[in-house]
Amino acid sequence: MTSGLSTPRLAALAASPMSAPPPAAEDAEACELCAEPLHGAHRHVLDLEKDELLCACRACAVLFDGQAAGGRHYRLVPAGRRELRGFVMDGPLWAGLGVPVDLAFFSVARTGEVTARYPSPAGALHASVHADSWRRLAEANPVLAELRPDVEALVVNRAKGASEHWILPVDDCYRLTALLREHWTGFAGGDAVWDRIGRFFEEMRGER
Repeated sequence: MTSGLSTPRLAALAASPMSAPPPAAEDAEACELCAEPLHGAHRHVLDLEKDELLCACRACAVLFDGQAAGGRHYRLVPAGRRELRGFVMDGPLWAGLGVPVDLAFFSVARTGEVTARYPSPAGALHASVHADSWRRLAEANPVLAELRPDVEALVVNRAKGASEHWILPVDDCYRLTALLREHWTGFAGGDAVWDRIGRFFEEMRGER
């Protein structure tokens, strides 16, 4: 099953750097909750019903900044990024997650269901992760108990000899998905996409 984000939104995320300069007046974005004009970098709110990111002005971001704010409809996407040093992910733990590639992100819903999203030649796919497999991973890595439901994800990069593990906000994860879609070629992705992925994680380190 493909990602819930629309192709135009993925393209916009791929085109925007981590700290974008203010857009020209004629290209200015607007808050998708109240229509207030946006100026420069801004936060996102996740629409839980549609699995879509919405651009949010500062006032709306403050409004939804709380676990209970937004009810069952909206969640403010957090801004923090954490690289997980010493994360335990051996071969059996990785195999148990059932992901057929070496780069994926995993989000936990309020219901406890864990979803993996990962690239493929057909685009971004997602699949449910077996509860027992996630439990074993969480027991080996207690930091996963801090993962915020719906709006943060565990990102695992084992591609090309890498061993990186992060907790990232989902807008960063969708930006990564957009970059993969934009640069992926052939069956294995091609050198350009893996170079871009490497730069993505370097940017993450610089933005923490």
